[in-house]
Amino acid sequence: MAGVAPEGGGGPGGGDKGCSWGREEGDEDYETLPTSASLPTHMVAGALAGVIEHSVMFPVDCVKTRMQTLCPDPKAHYRSVFGALLQIIQKEGVLRPVRGLNLTILGAGPAHALYFSAYELFKCQLNACFYCEKSHIVNGLAGSAATLLHDAVMSPVEVVKQRLQIYNSPHLTAFRCIQSIWVKEGIGAFYKSYTTQLTMNIPFQVIHFVTYEYVQDHINPKRTYNALSHIIAGGMAGAIAAAATTPLDVCKTLLNTQEKKALSMANVKQLTGMANAVRTIYQLGGVSGFFKGIAARVLFQIPSTALSWSVYEFFKYSLTKRES
Repeated sequence: MAGVAPEGGGGPGGGDKGCSWGREEGDEDYETLPTSASLPTHMVAGALAGVIEHSVMFPVDCVKTRMQTLCPDPKAHYRSVFGALLQIIQKEGVLRPVRGLNLTILGAGPAHALYFSAYELFKCQLNACFYCEKSHIVNGLAGSAATLLHDAVMSPVEVVKQRLQIYNSPHLTAFRCIQSIWVKEGIGAFYKSYTTQLTMNIPFQVIHFVTYEYVQDHINPKRTYNALSHIIAGGMAGAIAAAATTPLDVCKTLLNTQEKKALSMANVKQLTGMANAVRTIYQLGGVSGFFKGIAARVLFQIPSTALSWSVYEFFKYSLTKRES
């Protein structure tokens, strides 16, 4: 979440055949994506997708955080994603790019389980209310509602994770970082970027849904279970949505990390709220400051969303077949 959302009736690209809850057994053709998966199936598949996605992509996420730094240390100037990753490993140790992964996994599992299952439920109910089988508006509304719940779990995790990821972080472990934030800044610091994260993730999900559905309509119009179509459509949707929302992601990173050098140059002790973040970024980096790390963000989202889609649909399909 990273930021990936399920799509389609009973799942991404599911063909929108109706509500997943309350369908009778035998109604499902398993050559198409399952629409009768149970709530536990959505939660397990979603949790597994979240854990695998974040585990695989975490080193790139670390690079993205560093490349979005407004006032980087001279020793932490990076020209490319791969070069940055190599430099971090060589100078700071092979495990440095995965510092904070343990906490992220603990958060990603329940957050994605809640997100995917909530999305399925909201989409089902909205389709029933509007008497429609397929609507981008419904997809966007359901994804937006589910994002509220997902981000409520992941926002504190993001704060700790990004403070561990920055160059020369004073925090060696997630526990020590949590302790430090709690004592020095209070519990509110864990949700300092929550509204900013929602401001970013809601348009991200809307763009993502529309793009994903559009690509699926062209490469997999019958909506059969096809891992390759999920990978291609998910990757394209993630790339476009990531590029469009990069300025908001830079704001979120600044609010999460409370970058000391940036605060000093802006002559403030602490940053709160989107307006202050925007003002500070423009003051220190101009318009180009809002696009710092865009290459890393796009390169992160392409495999991240592709992986999340394919993993979610694979486990959902497999678990539903086992239930039948």
